[in-house]
Amino acid sequence: MTEPRNPGMSSTAPVHPDATSPAVEMDPVEYTLRKRLPRKLPKRRNDVYVNMKTDFRAQLARCQKLLEGGGHREICVHGLGLAINRAINIALQLQTSSQGALQLAANTSTVELVDDLEPEDPDEAGEPMTRTRNNSAIHIKVFYPDPQ
Repeated sequence: MTEPRNPGMSSTAPVHPDATSPAVEMDPVEYTLRKRLPRKLPKRRNDVYVNMKTDFRAQLARCQKLLEGGGHREICVHGLGLAINRAINIALQLQTSSQGALQLAANTSTVELVDDLEPEDPDEAGEPMTRTRNNSAIHIKVFYPDPQ
């Protein structure tokens, strides 16, 4: 028996062609999974979106540059899914390197992501479908507290 092309998908995964139709069983060999990018949050100059592809030290240096040389008293570090640990590590490294001068405030959320399921053979298989799933996110405010 051959392995499915997308090992993360099971053969009984519910797939919704649209929001109103019932779940459809699909064969993972017949479809290719295409993950869409998450919805973009508002991008301010002091927002840093952490990912797993960029070097950790480069992301940390960017945050330090914004806080020290960028004239910002606060930045917001965002992490989604696997990048949550990296976002937390960056925030903690910033706090440690400032000898406790920086404070942290973290919020978590759930982000709805959309995946496209495209048929391998458009002649044989059905029409393209979409699937929604939830993913965790973290938003960490790293800031200098106001002087008393």
